[in-house]
Amino acid sequence: MTEHQSTQTMKPATAAKKLGVYLDATPADFREGAVTRAELNALQADPPQWLRDLRRDGPHPRPVVAAKLGVSIAGLRRGGVTEALTTEQIEALKEERPEWLERERAVQADVRKEAVRVKKLHAERTAGAAED
Repeated sequence: MTEHQSTQTMKPATAAKKLGVYLDATPADFREGAVTRAELNALQADPPQWLRDLRRDGPHPRPVVAAKLGVSIAGLRRGGVTEALTTEQIEALKEERPEWLERERAVQADVRKEAVRVKKLHAERTAGAAED
């Protein structure tokens, strides 16, 4: 008896998210069809020129923009950034250093510090409980 393995597919939006690119900037043939797991793996292993260009120049999806600016996605929204940005636009924002960006970077730094503090506290409690 042979097992039939079905091909696992995903929507283009899911594949774009996994590739870290903005779906609307991808080629039409990518946006219009389902992407198999094998195709996604091939794109990740040996990205075609369009994918390399998108990753380098953008436009980038919000999670990538937020990471490049050092803020949260919510911080982008509070700063009025609602659309995808190119690498050039991101660099311009970094140089301009608008007030909202500085404020959101400070908020993000505080969030990271708090996460480290909580993690350390949790580790100390776990270690203390193991000693009991």
